[in-house]
Amino acid sequence: MIMGWSAAQYSRFLDDRTRPARDLLHAVPLEAPGQVVDLGCGPGNSTALLVERFPEAQVIGLDSDPDMIATAQRNLPECLFEMIRIEDWQPEVLPDLIFANASLQWVDDHEALFPHLLDLVAPGGALAVQMPDNLDEPSHRAMREVASHPRWSARLVQANARRQPLIPAHRLHALLRPLCTKVDVWRTIYHFELAGVDAIVEWFKGSALRPYLEALTEEEGRQFLLTYREEIAPFYPESDGRALLAFPRFFLVASRA
Repeated sequence: MIMGWSAAQYSRFLDDRTRPARDLLHAVPLEAPGQVVDLGCGPGNSTALLVERFPEAQVIGLDSDPDMIATAQRNLPECLFEMIRIEDWQPEVLPDLIFANASLQWVDDHEALFPHLLDLVAPGGALAVQMPDNLDEPSHRAMREVASHPRWSARLVQANARRQPLIPAHRLHALLRPLCTKVDVWRTIYHFELAGVDAIVEWFKGSALRPYLEALTEEEGRQFLLTYREEIAPFYPESDGRALLAFPRFFLVASRA
């Protein structure tokens, strides 16, 4: 095992990673929520946006990783943070806003999860979600293809299954709309300018590549990354040392009745 969640690795591209959170927050219709929960807060970048938008609210950050929680607490000592899995969280008081930025893609069974989370929102509040929608992108097809190499395929079965395709927007809308005054769903493709293919590899080392690398030895991890880089290079041509990473994202804001 060569890595776990690393706040430092994740934060190398923090401005670009935070941009979808800003766009999601912009669509939240609440004016003055009393309590806001950042579900899967990571190093606190999305939490900071919530504090800025809702300075009078109690903002709570939740994450299952100790390094992420420690980093978030250092960055935002005025906020309350708790280490807990999303699946295990049960609030004592229903929050007015549950904000989940790039976290729910790691949780199984969205058909049960989303109605459950909406039930945890106070009446008149909102559930706001952003998730990567990139499993069909070259970056992620290459992960699965490299993981199928006989050298390590037996140990990477679980990593390949770690994320499942998102349920269709129309299905999610149908699940939540009867409980809401409005359900806003949209998809955006960002194009992030990075410092070449190597930077794309580094980007995903902080997120989607993590389950693969965790299952390998340090040397195997290096070989995996070298092979992965070779696989993705033709799909991300460099120009003057730069490459564009196309990154589709799924957004949802559900306003509870």
